[in-house]
Amino acid sequence: MQAAQVFNQDDCKGGNRSLQLSWRAAPAGTRSFAITVFDEDAPGRGWWNWAVAGIPATVDSVPENASFSGYLKKVGAVEAHNDFDIDGYGGPCPPLGKPHRYIITVYALSTADHLRLAQGRPALMFDHEIGTATLGSARMVVNYGR
Repeated sequence: MQAAQVFNQDDCKGGNRSLQLSWRAAPAGTRSFAITVFDEDAPGRGWWNWAVAGIPATVDSVPENASFSGYLKKVGAVEAHNDFDIDGYGGPCPPLGKPHRYIITVYALSTADHLRLAQGRPALMFDHEIGTATLGSARMVVNYGR
């Protein structure tokens, strides 16, 4: 993670720009894509940094800052309300000490229309709905600490 992706609030000083991501070789039948960023090392149930669904199947990448630049809305995607209590992307901001693992996942979905999702719904709801329509996924784990 670069400083541009780190959350920008309180003692975290970053650009809070969502990641540039690209993917290829989606499974047959893919109708849309979704992306999540989840901090599995946060206390309790973990921490949702980002969840977005409804990315058209014709799209194979999202640019940096797609969350706040208007790109995702332009392509018809919707973003969850994350655990920072904002809609859209919230970059890493772990407590001082041991780095946290951020799981970044791109999902190929079997539907474009039937998820019960709307802008601002909780990320946990996005995770559930994405899970009901996943054909395949690719993930990477990024470590970030302060």
